[in-house]
Amino acid sequence: MNGPLQGPSLAEVLKTAVSDHPPGLSAHQWKIINTLIVCRTPVLGGHRYHCQRCGHDHYLPRSCGNRHCPHCQSAQAMAWRQGQEELLLPVPYFHVVFTLPHPLNGLIAQNQRALYNLLFASASKTLLAFSKNNLGITPGITAVLHTWSQKLTAHYHLHCLITGGGLICDGSGEWKQCSPKFLFHVRAMGRVFCGKYVAGLRRLFRKGKLSFHGSLAELKDPRAFDQLLTRACGKPWNVYAKRPFAGPQQVLHYFSCYTHRVALSPRRLLSLDTTQKLVRFTWKTRDQPPQHRTAQISVPEFLSRFALHILPKGLVKIRHYGLLANRDRTSRMERLQKLLGLTQSDAEPQPIHSRNETPPDPSSRLPVCPHCGERALVRVGRFAPIRGSPQ
Repeated sequence: MNGPLQGPSLAEVLKTAVSDHPPGLSAHQWKIINTLIVCRTPVLGGHRYHCQRCGHDHYLPRSCGNRHCPHCQSAQAMAWRQGQEELLLPVPYFHVVFTLPHPLNGLIAQNQRALYNLLFASASKTLLAFSKNNLGITPGITAVLHTWSQKLTAHYHLHCLITGGGLICDGSGEWKQCSPKFLFHVRAMGRVFCGKYVAGLRRLFRKGKLSFHGSLAELKDPRAFDQLLTRACGKPWNVYAKRPFAGPQQVLHYFSCYTHRVALSPRRLLSLDTTQKLVRFTWKTRDQPPQHRTAQISVPEFLSRFALHILPKGLVKIRHYGLLANRDRTSRMERLQKLLGLTQSDAEPQPIHSRNETPPDPSSRLPVCPHCGERALVRVGRFAPIRGSPQ
């Protein structure tokens, strides 16, 4: 198809990009890209349904289920939110964002696994240290990794959800509440976060755990590496604390928008010109109120930017710390809910839905017949994936 195409899908843009066989992508990145291209197509196989009302057959292809797929993540976000409801406490919650300075972008891109892990460790230790030293408590923390800006460029940051209080560290098993309006000074957290992350970088450098390729080869020299860290620390590191939530029920609805977000939502794609290989998409400024702008870049550049945010295989992007640490978390949270006087009705809250999201009902899980519009489909068979398709 030639000429501009209005409202393209992400798969269409990626398919156009890979048709030129652009270099520079790893085997893992190629596998993810190819998986997203064939999502919800017969390539992945699917199921055959029969409508009990009108008698027509309907074929429904499988979704890829990949965590980088914008179509599949919306359903997974709802499932995650429902699974986390039992961990809610009747306390204030704060949203804190830790951002790495841009002089480190190139180093992070070449050492993603090590430096993403370091980001999680530095941010969580900062929050736990401030909680212990300032309040004498251990809070519950959930952290989720984001790597992108609105323009798909590198912007490495961590969204953290922290309880406004915690168990007193003296082992008494008592709960201490913090102010519902204030957590910690963000500038002080920024200094500690910077110190922990830079110290971690130096340890990795001394142990030879960092890679330096291409334009970063000069950083193998300790003096050049120190100069990079000096530039990165030239300005205060950005730690941003948002206003506390209106209540525990709003927490998961709000934060689930961050946990399963991908680099680009399909609704932001405006057009694809397959002749000139250009793609247009919207982006939002950081002004208050935000302003919507339009960006136009080449398709190969789009692919390069999108691939930058493909996570290393097996990397966990949502992690829990403190009271929410995985070991014995369920039983621990049950004890805390009783300690804080959470009733059974409070412990089983009604799901929160956005304005554009209709409440689910049991029949909503069934696909709709495209011929009569009724939810009367019964699965009667399946068709296998095409051999050689991504899994």
